[in-house]
Amino acid sequence: MHRFYVKQNQITDQIVRIIGPDVNHIKNVLRMKQGEELVICDGQGKDCYCIISRVTESEIIADIQTTQDTGTELRTRITLFQGLPKQDKMELIIQKAVELGVHEIIPVMTKRTIVKLDDKKKEEKKLERWQAIAEGAAKQSGRGIIPTIKPVQTYAGALDYAKSLDRSVIPYENAKGMDYTRELINSLTSCNTIGVFIGPEGGFEDTEIDQAERVGIQPITLGRRILRTETAGLAVLAMMVLVLDRD
Repeated sequence: MHRFYVKQNQITDQIVRIIGPDVNHIKNVLRMKQGEELVICDGQGKDCYCIISRVTESEIIADIQTTQDTGTELRTRITLFQGLPKQDKMELIIQKAVELGVHEIIPVMTKRTIVKLDDKKKEEKKLERWQAIAEGAAKQSGRGIIPTIKPVQTYAGALDYAKSLDRSVIPYENAKGMDYTRELINSLTSCNTIGVFIGPEGGFEDTEIDQAERVGIQPITLGRRILRTETAGLAVLAMMVLVLDRD
């Protein structure tokens, strides 16, 4: 069944009002008509199973038949602090991180970051593109929310943000062995919020790891092999999902 997201104020009583680009997609691309079924999510974890009752040029009205919790969200909210990578790697990272259940993604400028988003318009255009990718991945994977892509932060700003989270980890090639990583990840079930710090190409400098440790962020290893920046975050998230995604 086709799935769409609306804002909460578009849901009233037993009716959902769909506006914007989704109208064209439903009407002209999917060629859906009155009487057909679709799922509409409020972006807050609730799904409305609906039947289209009216189609116009500017809106689609759907009658709600039943509602239920989406049931696809992790109980723990994970924030991915991603060091800005080169080229289009960020798009892949966002897509796959959303599929794996991340709650929000914060692009971070570190000492080894090569990409510079000094132009405000350029950054806004990137954020718009990244948010669209997050929405597409949320639809495809049946998420109950659309994860937020936050504005680019400095490393110091990211560390400060992480202080508000229950726990945070930072993969580092000189960290303790995999037994420690397993032990730490298994202990995350008691957390409501978790941060994951991933460096850009070239990783973090030792001074950045020291800064992270000083605010309580724990270095972990991901094994004996060196992972690319677009692989490392996904590897951590997959490890966490195994522990956190419980019935």
